Amino acid sequence: MAERSVSGKALDWPVIRRIFQLVRPYRTVFRISVVLTLLLAVLSPVRPWLIQFTIDNFISKGDYPGLLNMTVVLLSLLIFQSIVQYFNTFLTNRIGQSVVRDLRINLFRHITGFRLKFFDKTPIGTLITRTISDLETIADIFSEGLIVIIGDLLQLLFIVIFMFVIDWRLALISLSTVPFLLTATSVFKNGIKEAFREVRTEVAALNTFVQEHITGMSVVQIFNREEEELKRFKSINKRHMKAHIKSVWYYSIFYPVVELLTAVSIGLLVWWGSKAVLIHQVSIGNVIAFIMYINMLFRPIRELADKFNTLQMGMVSSERVLRLLDSRDVIESTVNKSADAISGEIQFKEVWFSYDDPSEKHLDPEWILKGLSLHVPQGTSLALVGATGSGKSSIANLICRLYEFQKGQLLIDGSDIRTYDPSSLRRQISMVLQDVFLFSDSIANNISLKDPTITREQIIAAAKAVGAHRFIEKLPGGYDYNVMERGATLSTGQRQLIAFIRAYVFNPRILILDEATSSIDSETEELIRIATEKLTAGRTSVIIAHRLSTIQKCDKILVLDHGQKMEEGSHDELLALNSAYRKLFDAQFSGENGLS
Repeated sequence: MAERSVSGKALDWPVIRRIFQLVRPYRTVFRISVVLTLLLAVLSPVRPWLIQFTIDNFISKGDYPGLLNMTVVLLSLLIFQSIVQYFNTFLTNRIGQSVVRDLRINLFRHITGFRLKFFDKTPIGTLITRTISDLETIADIFSEGLIVIIGDLLQLLFIVIFMFVIDWRLALISLSTVPFLLTATSVFKNGIKEAFREVRTEVAALNTFVQEHITGMSVVQIFNREEEELKRFKSINKRHMKAHIKSVWYYSIFYPVVELLTAVSIGLLVWWGSKAVLIHQVSIGNVIAFIMYINMLFRPIRELADKFNTLQMGMVSSERVLRLLDSRDVIESTVNKSADAISGEIQFKEVWFSYDDPSEKHLDPEWILKGLSLHVPQGTSLALVGATGSGKSSIANLICRLYEFQKGQLLIDGSDIRTYDPSSLRRQISMVLQDVFLFSDSIANNISLKDPTITREQIIAAAKAVGAHRFIEKLPGGYDYNVMERGATLSTGQRQLIAFIRAYVFNPRILILDEATSSIDSETEELIRIATEKLTAGRTSVIIAHRLSTIQKCDKILVLDHGQKMEEGSHDELLALNSAYRKLFDAQFSGENGLS
């Protein structure tokens, strides 16, 4: 997925508007946080004014009772302001995390609806970055972003108003360095925004690399690629470090400049104010109050640049997440008809399919299926054989609607497959793959996939029917045994037996076996042969065969070559033809590798 950052606009209002629409369920809390933000903006400038009033009216006149009363007022103000600050910080962060929680759920739900083609072209590390890191950055829009920026701007406004009300001359002197500060802030803002963008891009690259190489660690180690992959990792990690150092460099320049301008402003104030105090033009309380105002004024301006860039990064992340949510690379239906009552008849009519998208490349796609026609009556079995790349797995993927074909018709029970609701259709289909994927969970949960309608008794009954109950019972904890990530603690055959139980317990109308016996020993193959007979009985079955010995009892066998049908018939009929199937059969049983 290509990285694309937001435009150079200061604020991307369409993006902000969409993010704040997610606040609607929490609008009461949001309104309270806005009120508290406004209250803080008003309260902050009051304290220096009270101190100035105390110095000029009580300390300078030796009025101890009055000083004591004002001390109580100031302490009360500080306590009240601290309480308001606490609730404001808590509520804004709570809103941010609530929105992120909802957004992450919506995003994950949306991702699970994508067709497989999306995952073919999108690195998993990028999706991980979107669903974790980018969403956490969006939370900062609420905790450190727009609301806080508005509060700081209001605070600055009230501070300036108080300064001019108290003494316009001191105000002008105090604000004389502000233009230089605003210039420095603008330069910093633009520089740090670009640095942050680089950081986000490198984080995605780092996530992608680490995810891929941890998943494929066996390949890295088997082929002695540790040192080479380490060099690549060091290169990516170095770019990541440089991006972070670039952002640190901007901070290391900007903050000292702000401190210098603050010191210059205070120095000018003290220089002019001291002379004015000596000739009684201003009071000592005014000078002290203005020193406090200068610190209160420059601190928000300094932090505004940082918070503005936090907002910018939140918008960059928001745009990426929203772009993912807006992606329509999903399986859609024209009618959303329920598939609960289907019998399982499958028919391909002149189906053309390619993994390429002709509209994207503007050239002829590489066709995997070329005008394929086939018919699998309800309750019968069809075996697909052919060399690698002949289109066997593509047929299975199209039946499950994991991909979309470009031409022709694919009918289920005589109705176009695109008229069925994908979720409803897939509830009637089970697939057992050669490379079985198991989650890091118990065997029972891997079989039921935590479907609450499937009981433990049904799981055990299915395991007994498939012939896997005995080996499961021998495992520590039995059906509660944790198979670890991808079923690492089980053998290949055991994992496939678990997949057969999973397919059996969901009681599908259509069963697809994708080379499910290609990587197992002869003993497990016998168990799976028995399981296959149990599973296929009374069901429409499509079996992608690696070993021809496993498909001889199928009702029909289809021989494919480069996406086209070469031969079709029963095992005996095809052998009698003495053509393509016969050659495959003789090559395999004579020890040659006729199939891959």
